[in-house]
Amino acid sequence: MTTCIALIGAGAMGGAIGARLLATGTRVVVFDPDADKVAALVALGAVSADTAAAAAAEADAVILSLNAARIVRAAVFGPRGVAEGARPGTLIIDMSSIDPDSTRDLAQEALGIGLAWVDSPLSGGIPKVALGALTLMQGGTAQDVARAQAVLAPLATHQTHMGPAGAGQTTKLINQVLCGLNFLAVAEATALAEAAGVDAAMIPRALAGGRADSAILQEYMPRFVARDYRRTGRIDNMVKDLNAAQDMARTHHTALPLTAACAEVHRLMTAAGWGGEDQAALMEYFKGPRKEMPQ
Repeated sequence: MTTCIALIGAGAMGGAIGARLLATGTRVVVFDPDADKVAALVALGAVSADTAAAAAAEADAVILSLNAARIVRAAVFGPRGVAEGARPGTLIIDMSSIDPDSTRDLAQEALGIGLAWVDSPLSGGIPKVALGALTLMQGGTAQDVARAQAVLAPLATHQTHMGPAGAGQTTKLINQVLCGLNFLAVAEATALAEAAGVDAAMIPRALAGGRADSAILQEYMPRFVARDYRRTGRIDNMVKDLNAAQDMARTHHTALPLTAACAEVHRLMTAAGWGGEDQAALMEYFKGPRKEMPQ
């Protein structure tokens, strides 16, 4: 029997998730307020639903791919939300990146009305979801996470149960600290290489396998060099996640000095109008005014 998934949220990441599920034989019922985003998935074989409740009514499990905790709450518990249509025991898999405290509250509320909840944020972005090679970090009961991992198998090569509800989101914030710092470090190194006259495009190959190597170095330094700003993520989404990481650090009395500096650069980029652009646009931060020095 073909699994039926309700997909709530068909933005850049949700659309990629839906496309991959459809390509691997999963039946997808999609809801998003943006008709164009829904139409793109319908063209690939998805079925559209008029409300989140209607989508959930047909589904074995519900995947959420949304931008903020308040949007997740409205999509699930608001009028015509998932909770109105879902059958008892339906599994809700939240692949959004939201804060752990909100996740724990949402999971508890879902449990109170007979629904199961797993937080399963992702790492790898759109390029990896198209390959079914995402890395997923999950929070929830062992039984619910096992169910979620079976549903998400077409999307991921690496899934890890990190603990109870909220543990997946906590791990995602740690991931974002590492990614945010790495994006900025690689952009900064690219700017230095260009200023010093070294062919920055050769650096990923030169450093491959060394301690400075990383997936972000290999993927993004060529993009920084080429000023290739095609969007696979958003700078303002990184701001959201780094803000949440700083909030979590304050709660636990943990200092994050490098994260604070990284977050400020991302905030400056957002204030300058680059928030909706990919992390590759961090190169614009290093452009600055150029002036010939006197001889």
